[in-house]
Amino acid sequence: MGPIGFGVTGMIPRGTVWISPGNQTVGEVEELAIPLMNSAYNLARWLVRNDSDAEDLVQETYLKALRNFHSFQSGTDFRAWMYRILRNTFLTSLTGLRAAATVPLDSEEDGPELAVENETPETLLMKCLDFERVQQAIGDLPVHYRETLLLCDMEEMSYRQIAEILSIPVGTVMSRLARARKLTRQFLRSTPVTYPAVSLSRPA
Repeated sequence: MGPIGFGVTGMIPRGTVWISPGNQTVGEVEELAIPLMNSAYNLARWLVRNDSDAEDLVQETYLKALRNFHSFQSGTDFRAWMYRILRNTFLTSLTGLRAAATVPLDSEEDGPELAVENETPETLLMKCLDFERVQQAIGDLPVHYRETLLLCDMEEMSYRQIAEILSIPVGTVMSRLARARKLTRQFLRSTPVTYPAVSLSRPA
């Protein structure tokens, strides 16, 4: 998954009027937002599972961030603020609405301490050395488990940051994370490893 081929200012359609109070400028937004572009795209790609839709999602996210930068409180976590916009934008899309409709009604509050464990998708990847299987395992997770797993194990965000982004209690973050890791492990253990064919014949 490569970087997106456009900058923050390039995302603003010609003719768009963006009013920024005080001394806030597009340049200030770029300084904060550009370093997040690749990780925002990667998160979007995991959510929508399509390159073109991921670019559209990030573009809309950055447009909303520019238009609403006045609501960002200086000194707070800008990455969490951006990811919250990205997630909310995803959930209001057709893809996000379909994904949200599949969220099960089972309780997520039992055993949140199970989230603290040694096996994560990264350690599993090192063990099986098969990125495609790990990618498929994560991609097949329900979106509410997938986003929690990605924010924690890929983006290395704290439970509190994830709770803020997803607008859920910290206990629910831990429970979803535990279930996401469990489902990932189950998939990897139940899916046979396929190795490329190796010819044992000597070259002529």
